[in-house]
Amino acid sequence: MSSAKEPRTQLTIPTITTSQSTPQTPREQRGDDWQFFWVTREWMTTCYDKHKFSEKQLICHFRNDFELTRKDFLIKNYKKARKAKEKSGVDVASEFNFIPSSYVLPAEYHLFVEEFRKYPTDTIWIMKPVAGAQGKGIFLFRKLKHVQEWKKKDSSGSEALPYVVQSYIHNPYLVGGKKFDVRIYVLVTSFRPMNAWVHREGFARFSHSRYSTDSVDDAFVHLTNVAVAKTAADYDPERGLKWSLPKLMRFFKSMHGHSKVSKLMNDLAKVIIESLRSVQNLIIQDTHCFELYGYDILFDENLKPWLLEVNASPSLTASSQEDFELKYRVLNHMIDVLDIDKKLLGNENEVGGFDILVRNNKPVEICKVARHNQPFFTPQLNLRLGKLVF
Repeated sequence: MSSAKEPRTQLTIPTITTSQSTPQTPREQRGDDWQFFWVTREWMTTCYDKHKFSEKQLICHFRNDFELTRKDFLIKNYKKARKAKEKSGVDVASEFNFIPSSYVLPAEYHLFVEEFRKYPTDTIWIMKPVAGAQGKGIFLFRKLKHVQEWKKKDSSGSEALPYVVQSYIHNPYLVGGKKFDVRIYVLVTSFRPMNAWVHREGFARFSHSRYSTDSVDDAFVHLTNVAVAKTAADYDPERGLKWSLPKLMRFFKSMHGHSKVSKLMNDLAKVIIESLRSVQNLIIQDTHCFELYGYDILFDENLKPWLLEVNASPSLTASSQEDFELKYRVLNHMIDVLDIDKKLLGNENEVGGFDILVRNNKPVEICKVARHNQPFFTPQLNLRLGKLVF
């Protein structure tokens, strides 16, 4: 930790695997004598196809996970799935509506302008770089001229850097007057058939300043990224800009009751499952690959979950001791689910902090909130998700 005021610990897989009693040797010495390799996205792109792996060796990414984790591909695949649902007779406005109206610029600029003119003049929109992180490059606007200025400023040669533009969720749920989003850890061990797990101990990240739409230029009001909050002159890591997911759910229950929170969790599960299904036939299935995704979700004032993005490499850097312990547990439990030592039977509903969400393409019933034996993804979930066709 760097200081008493701002504890910060970089989590590493060797730290986790050592606690699992898995012998570690330097990469250049181990040759093929390994079971688990935590690699970067760049390594997957440049090196994966050059290697042959033994049956038991596992790599932490799918080869084309960008179909889900790059914002422009996420939106493309969401729109494609939504259109297919609509053609099959599904009321997509109520049954398949979890990403705000979105366009990829500059390719869909004219379509965006057409949509922009249908909205009231005071509507707020948000621009995000398709492969950005930590809030970098994000800005909000109300007037079309700001996008036109961005096009001119961001152009390099004949083509601007791709961005996603979305209608801004103007009515977020507030706690203490502050906006927040939720990070949820989803582990996919296979896409075909789909096998997915969700961890009980995600967390909520709060904005640094109280929410207001008076100014669209104040990142401390509109963005919840820790990297953004840390740049504030009065930033204090002890102020508590994070809540655990169980704590947030307890707060929701105290404010709205059990039935509304059960519906919220049902809706959240459906968002995760449908987003995975939208890329199920696109992701290159490989028995050597798995992925720990960081889902970022925002709840509006009606407790409706909106999918903001899916991260292929969720940050493993801890901003506090509590944050370190949470992420340590997530990684430790992830290795338990992967079952490197082949100790599991294969029909478990929970392993460590992970609950099975989808097994062999079918939603699974038994899920609980960590340590409280309360419903997490409740039995009612199955009454709704049982109608899904995999």
